[in-house]
Amino acid sequence: MAVGRRVLPALLVVVAAFADARGAHGLAFDALLGAIPFAAVSALVGFGEYLERRENAVAGLQALLWTLAVALLVLSCAARSPATEMHALPPLGASALVGCLAVLAIKVVVAVAPQLRRVALHTAKP
Repeated sequence: MAVGRRVLPALLVVVAAFADARGAHGLAFDALLGAIPFAAVSALVGFGEYLERRENAVAGLQALLWTLAVALLVLSCAARSPATEMHALPPLGASALVGCLAVLAIKVVVAVAPQLRRVALHTAKP
């Protein structure tokens, strides 16, 4: 369930980006609105994991990135809500969505980097 909780908001953000690209701004708004609670729970759980193991800086960074993603999701939804009736995409809503996608990409890099480092060190040993 933990992986699903982290993947579902990212999947909904990607769905929103595709919907925006196709001109379905109402669907994008709904997907972003649905991603907010899952991202918020992931941020809270991530912060709790960081508090349990404060020496793990990666957990702290992940919690911080989830918090930033939640803020960008809320900002994108807030910018879109009056504009969805006009079937238009406000620039702030689009920018916040792109920013959220960037934060999620950074989260992937931060999550994968320690594993790649371990693999590189393991294969480098004779």
